[in-house]
Amino acid sequence: MDINSLLKLAAANKASDIHLLYGQPPILRIDGELLDINQAVREGNFAALTAIDLESFLDTMLTKEQKARFLDKRDLDLGYQVENFRYRMNFAFEKNNISIVARVIDNKQPTLQELGVPLVVEDLMNMTQGFILVTGPTGCGKSTTLAAMVNHINSTRRANIVTLEDPIEFMFKPEKSIISQRQLGTDMLTFANGLKYVLRQDPNVIMVGEMRDLETIAAAVTLAETGHLVLATLHTYSAAQTIDRIIDIFPPHQQGQIKSQLSSVLTAVISQRLLPRIGGGRVAAREILLNNEAVANLIREGKVAQIKSTIETNSSTGMMTLDRHIQQLYQAGTVSRENALKQMEDPRLLEE
Repeated sequence: MDINSLLKLAAANKASDIHLLYGQPPILRIDGELLDINQAVREGNFAALTAIDLESFLDTMLTKEQKARFLDKRDLDLGYQVENFRYRMNFAFEKNNISIVARVIDNKQPTLQELGVPLVVEDLMNMTQGFILVTGPTGCGKSTTLAAMVNHINSTRRANIVTLEDPIEFMFKPEKSIISQRQLGTDMLTFANGLKYVLRQDPNVIMVGEMRDLETIAAAVTLAETGHLVLATLHTYSAAQTIDRIIDIFPPHQQGQIKSQLSSVLTAVISQRLLPRIGGGRVAAREILLNNEAVANLIREGKVAQIKSTIETNSSTGMMTLDRHIQQLYQAGTVSRENALKQMEDPRLLEE
């Protein structure tokens, strides 16, 4: 069984991920559902993976240095390319057996229009300073939305864009902008280190693939304060939870300071989920929070729980709750009632 052929097969069948586990045939995630490859692929007749299969996959994909690091650390993330497709690879152990998960990255550069991102977000890409966060659970398309933002800036204005990623996913081609892509582990040791030295690289826009710890979040906020546009992702489920998460990661004696900083530098939070689309595929439902005087006051005063009602009362400025966007998708016939109800806090909106 050849790993490159398996990866190409996953991409050809529009899978978002492929799971390679000992004792099971390859498993594909298609439209959010996990399917045995023999169910998903007509010509499929794949046996359960053996330890020898998985070891051979490692030898094909990893250099000697990467394999040694994986065996030492027991976990490894990296980017991998087969012909025109890239994959975000995760290597791990489970019950002392090798396991591999590959996220398929479309070779087509995403655009904000194709992703259905509201026009207000497109306007935000003209800003020269600020802090814009794309949030949501794992696998909800945060990286794709972030890539579309970078592509929009790249195609519309002259800027020096520096990305910090783990691993590099979408490969950007400079158009109007300069783009430098730095990968964790090969181009920088930590996100915090990369952010520490990025100021010496004359950036206009800084994209952080994922904010994982206090040091990275603090550095990103500081960069936004010093006159840069910072784009980043966070694993949170809503705009309010995003603000709470940032504040709570700091020790109590620093929380007053971060509330003040965040209230002034935050530009927007775009929180998204993926729902099954009627007819196949998936569609993003988004909550949009834009910082204004009312939101800034709530952040400073620690009244984050009131942010949702502020979003609801400021819809004319481009803000939108997740429930309201799901309602729109349902009314447009894009998602089913069943799938809409699974994600909504207030199902009564579907009756309006």
